[in-house]
Amino acid sequence: MTDTSLAHIAAALPGYDAQALHVDTALAFLQTLTQPVTHAVNVPLAQALGRVLADDVVSPISVPPHDNSAMDGFAFRGAELAPGQPLALRVVGTALAGAAWRGAVAPGECVKITTGAVMPEGLDTVVPHEHVRQEAGPEGGEQIHIAPGAVRPGDNRRLRGEDLLAGQPALQKAELLAPAAIGLLASLGFTEVRVLRRLRVAYFSTGDEILSPGDAPREGAVYDSNRYTVTALLARLGCEVIDLGVVPDNPERLAAAFRTAAARADAIITSGGVSTGEADHTKAVMRSLGDVVFWGLAQRPGRPMAVGRIRRAPLEHAASSSAFSNESTASAGGTGASSYSTDSKHHADAGTAVLFGLPGNPVATMVTFITLVRPTLLRMMGARATPPVLLRAASESALRKKPGRTEYQRGVVTQRVDGRLSVRAAGQQGSGVLSSMVQANGLIVLAHAQGDVAAGDDVSVMMFDGVM
Repeated sequence: MTDTSLAHIAAALPGYDAQALHVDTALAFLQTLTQPVTHAVNVPLAQALGRVLADDVVSPISVPPHDNSAMDGFAFRGAELAPGQPLALRVVGTALAGAAWRGAVAPGECVKITTGAVMPEGLDTVVPHEHVRQEAGPEGGEQIHIAPGAVRPGDNRRLRGEDLLAGQPALQKAELLAPAAIGLLASLGFTEVRVLRRLRVAYFSTGDEILSPGDAPREGAVYDSNRYTVTALLARLGCEVIDLGVVPDNPERLAAAFRTAAARADAIITSGGVSTGEADHTKAVMRSLGDVVFWGLAQRPGRPMAVGRIRRAPLEHAASSSAFSNESTASAGGTGASSYSTDSKHHADAGTAVLFGLPGNPVATMVTFITLVRPTLLRMMGARATPPVLLRAASESALRKKPGRTEYQRGVVTQRVDGRLSVRAAGQQGSGVLSSMVQANGLIVLAHAQGDVAAGDDVSVMMFDGVM
């Protein structure tokens, strides 16, 4: 009988080493572990930002729908321009945006025109106001004079369908709808758009030493930052967040939390309890409820990680729970409040929820989310894969680095007087030093095989804008 366990599948990956796993190998495995959601819903255009397009969009109209002026000026026939010669034209009317001008324009005549106004029949060129000399005509009315070389035939005219022609593809499915795409859909007259439903992600922190903000301090305990950073990262990504708070290191409580999360969500994220430790019951509970592998990533920060599938059992009365809301009114998921839509039967995998067990140190949690969890969730959301863009910047100081692991150091990227980018380390680099993540605007990415960096050497940087 073929072994289909995740441990067996992972072990078959080229170069697989569960104790020193290359980041690229881990990401490739996570991509094969997951499937995109397929259930689609219609949402108003004003609520479509950050959603994933479910179908290709074909333009129902041409944009612009007619030739029009690109600026305020005077429209005329470009053929009347002669090389090296001035041109005098009589103004016979005014074309305004929103109302086509229907008069006839003879040779030697022009029409005053505003930006966006339909080009009158036979006219193909616009000269801006500032490029003409205006005076009274010899027979009354107004006349303009265009100096040689001021414009060329066809200048300052927007052609019908210059942006999009009717019947052309406007947007492709799997596109993550950004402001420009929303504007494009509006320019085509759409009032709503068909998108994939939001991905539902449950989160909880684990550990007896974790306090929630507002709890009284106690010796040996720390306040839970991971719950707030991860749920904020999920909300920024556009997921529906099911916030299950802090779960103590108790097998029964942990098992109940995993069952609740699996019944409600497509994916489960936890922090803490995945490293080696006698008091942690999290790993044992994960194993008992699903198919889970535990990694030692060749990554710093963020070495310990668990990934797998947790078996889904029906949650009694889940459909009527107050944690559910209609798609039309559900938010992107806020910290401290659950958000869930009524299409609960539509899961990426009807039998399991995907599990990401992240390390407990705050910076390790965030970096592991950025490098491995975020791209995997984007795939589950149905979004087209877009690897983060790495820029090159000169390191302002020497950086120590051991070959054999990928390192992500917090950095502050600035632009020098000569236009080149430079980067300096942002504060202390320990995996528990969250303040340096606040100071930083990106991560210095030191590749797996890379060694020490000398001051002035170029390094790769991943800017936070776009990934968190």
